[in-house]
Parts: sequence; C-alpha cells; structure tokens
Amino acid sequence: MSVGGDRKLLGRWGEEVVAQDLRRKGCTLLAAGWHCRWGEIDLIASDGKYLRIVEVKLRKNADFALAREAVDRRKQEKLRAAAGFYLAGHPTDLQPRFDVAEVYAPEGIATRDPKINYIENAFQ
Repeated sequence: MSVGGDRKLLGRWGEEVVAQDLRRKGCTLLAAGWHCRWGEIDLIASDGKYLRIVEVKLRKNADFALAREAVDRRKQEKLRAAAGFYLAGHPTDLQPRFDVAEVYAPEGIATRDPKINYIENAFQ
C-alpha cells in the first residue's frame, strides 16, 4: 500500500475512534466523511442541542506540534464553507458548532487505547 493509502486508512481509523467516543457520550452520528466541492467534514453529529461539525486530527504524538494546530485559518474557512453547504441541504434547529478532536495513537491503528482530546467550540 502506498504511503498516501496508509495515511488515509489511519485517518479513517481515527475518525471511527472519535465516532465511537461520541456515540458513547450520547451523540447521534449523522454523517462521516461527508464531502462537497468545498471540502470534507470528517464527522457530523447531534447531541440534541448542537450540530457538531467535527474535524479529526490524528498524530502519533505531540512532539512536533499539537494535532489541533493543523486546523489553521485556511482549513477553518474550508470547513465553514462545507458546513454551510451541508446545512443548506439538511436544515436543522440545532445550533451548529465546530469541534476538533485530537487523537494520539503512538502505534497507529495498533494502538489499544488512543488518547482523545476533544475541543468543543474550537473556532467560530
């Protein structure tokens, strides 16, 4: 498998780890890997009050930088545009909110207990 393929597999695994965590916390998963011309939203979930637009960032560790630092202004703009497009086709009374989930998995998909740092309302 190519390096890019490995990275994509690892990213999907991280998204599933976060999706399971959200379900455990009582959220309903509405979409995973939702994409449009403006970009992709990793996870969209509802907790009954908020429509959580979740960006998942996976790293082996935080030695180089925190995972959340990859959600820079440019990425935030893409997420806002994609979320607007999603909301246009999926009207809701829930308050939209942008969250970032950092997943730290030292052994990649072989990590037994990945650490999740979930940041609510990470940006507006």
